[in-house]
Amino acid sequence: MFESAELGHSIDKDTYRKREPELREALLDIQYELKECGKFPVLVIVGGLDGAGRGETVNLLNAWMDPRLIQTHAFGPKSDEESERPHMWRFWRSLPPKGQIGIHFGSWYTDPLIQRVGKDLSQAALDQRIEEIVRLEKMLSNEGVLLLKFWFHLSKKAQKTRLQDLQDNPLTRWRVSDEDWQRHEYYDRIRKVAEHVLRQTSSGDAPWIVVEGAEDRYRNLTVGNILLDSIKRQLARVNVPRQRVEAPPILAPIDNVRLLDRLDLSQTLDKKAYARELESLQGQFNKLTRDDRCRNRSLIVVFEGNDAAGKGGSIRRISAAMDARQYRIVPVAAPTEEERAQPYLWRFWRHLPRHGRVTIFDRSWYGRVLVERVEGFCSHAEWMRAYGEINDFERQMAAHGAIIVKFWMAISQEEQLTRFKEREAIGFKRFKITEEDWRNREKWDDYVLAVGDMVDRTSTSIAPWTMIEANDKYFARVKVLQTLCDALKSALKNE
Repeated sequence: MFESAELGHSIDKDTYRKREPELREALLDIQYELKECGKFPVLVIVGGLDGAGRGETVNLLNAWMDPRLIQTHAFGPKSDEESERPHMWRFWRSLPPKGQIGIHFGSWYTDPLIQRVGKDLSQAALDQRIEEIVRLEKMLSNEGVLLLKFWFHLSKKAQKTRLQDLQDNPLTRWRVSDEDWQRHEYYDRIRKVAEHVLRQTSSGDAPWIVVEGAEDRYRNLTVGNILLDSIKRQLARVNVPRQRVEAPPILAPIDNVRLLDRLDLSQTLDKKAYARELESLQGQFNKLTRDDRCRNRSLIVVFEGNDAAGKGGSIRRISAAMDARQYRIVPVAAPTEEERAQPYLWRFWRHLPRHGRVTIFDRSWYGRVLVERVEGFCSHAEWMRAYGEINDFERQMAAHGAIIVKFWMAISQEEQLTRFKEREAIGFKRFKITEEDWRNREKWDDYVLAVGDMVDRTSTSIAPWTMIEANDKYFARVKVLQTLCDALKSALKNE
């Protein structure tokens, strides 16, 4: 895979002087076209061998283009904040918005590659990380991201010459460290591991482009032209009017699992028993969240459910049992303009808690397969593939120590109508009822179908759904707290 990048290509100075200004002008023009289009972002991943010109090329791209429309992130060792979250968390937060270019100098490839070279990661573990990367890049591609991956390569001899030249020059000596020379000694192993990673992760959606790094003029023009041509082709694709294709009906049942119809909503709890159970369970929950074993775990609580089903009331009973510094409640509404410019999971990734903390989502990433599906806010293909993307997302959280508890709060149509009218009649509750709530009632059966498909496809051993019969608020709140206590006990017993 690397042989073609060791051929010794070069470009003479006169040719470079002619082509370089033309390329710079074209790159600036395409940047503004990209911004004007605003339909997709460009993410450039820069990897490769020491001495192959990665840093120089990144600096040159920033010098050639408008810095206001390009974001460069250099990723070094993880900070404490980053170490307490899933592997991909710091990269997700740094994705460019639609209409802009992002450069990741170092990426989700760096750690697994280095760890495998140093034998801190087994081959099986490396292949598992590779599978995660492939799924992530497929999702980014599906979300419209133009993903360009450059690997800057040198032969072993050329790398040694390059490092020596840099070290001998007083102006560049600082760029060569003992670690660089040490990695040179491991050149053959690095090349072997890198070739395996590149072969396994080069796909039609996100191919690797191996760039010969020995000669700077050739390297610079090669990368610049590939970037220019790739953006041109993507702009041409997205600007072609799409022919109308008759999609499958939005609400055709997939699995036809009407779970909500099977719930016994008549279950109740009297006020005295509720007060007794509430006090006991809040005490248990408080103690469990302060357990020393939670220092390396986080708790993520997801609330979904019918309008007026009591999500807010249940959340208040949970938060009352914790120190205010320990938890965060994230209310999820329609995405902002900033959030619309990113993949749909982006706005949830950035709210994931550190170890020892609790985050409660009042509605969540399941909006893609619920309201967006029912209301037609996304395409059939988008919500269909979201089931798998959500399961991957939750799998990554759980792998990094998150305890995930998901609730669906269910009430009957009759009970919902009673609560809606009560909210309209009581002044301090009036803010809770909107025209949208009334509109959603008209699609009750559609939501029953969507919820059944959602639970059937995303209730997993690591992140199961718990259905809460919520016609009686006392019963619902106690069941929520009991479920949380049971989940924490189960997760911590083997710590």
